[in-house]
Amino acid sequence: MPDRVAFRGGGFSPATKPLAGIATLVLCVALWQAASWAGWLPKLFLPAPDAIAIALFRLARSGELWLHLGASLSRLAVGWSLGTVAGLALGLAVGLFSIARSPGMAVVSALFPIPKIALVPLFIIWFGIGEGSKIATLALGVFFPTVINTAGAVDNVPRGLIRMGQSFGLPWISIVRKIVLPGALPAILSGFRITSSIAIILLVAAEMIGAERGIGAFVLSAGNLYDTDNLLAGIVVLSALGLCVAWIIGRIERALLAWR
Repeated sequence: MPDRVAFRGGGFSPATKPLAGIATLVLCVALWQAASWAGWLPKLFLPAPDAIAIALFRLARSGELWLHLGASLSRLAVGWSLGTVAGLALGLAVGLFSIARSPGMAVVSALFPIPKIALVPLFIIWFGIGEGSKIATLALGVFFPTVINTAGAVDNVPRGLIRMGQSFGLPWISIVRKIVLPGALPAILSGFRITSSIAIILLVAAEMIGAERGIGAFVLSAGNLYDTDNLLAGIVVLSALGLCVAWIIGRIERALLAWR
């Protein structure tokens, strides 16, 4: 009887191991703490993790952390949502309609390379020093990559599936709803990870330029005072914010892409 041949059609599906990621972060922090205890890292240049933890505890207990974090979260949610909704609308229009493709991509290609943080002074003139200028910076920074990513996701839907739907007489709206959107959704959701990171970067930069509250303003103030404990505490909060946003998007992907 011939030897059995091992199954080779399992596909390429790398598994996610959350414990391995957590262990990596813990190891990095432990090495950092050990280097600080050994005196290899001067406190002025890089405080130890335990000093940063104490600074975070004090900020949380005093309530200052929640004031800054609440201001940043509200700006991030509004700015990212506005930019994403507008970007999805134009990206789908560019991907689906010939009349919107060339004009839409021409505008995006002309304006996307402009550093959005350089437009903050102009937004302050237009919208004032308040929330409007910061939200506009975030929304514009998220808008352009969302358009490009969404249009590319629609273009990458296999055309054979679309022709199959047409051959069966499916209406245009059904083809879009049942073939194009599900096929483009994985790439669109992956783009959300990129645009959320862009939004956090622009949020910090905008708050550093003109804000009394917000994590960016707090980090800038701590840096001006050479208060490295609080400065690193603010950076840790930003890192944790990025991790939380990535986790939320991952849960959304798992819920919407269960069919895969």
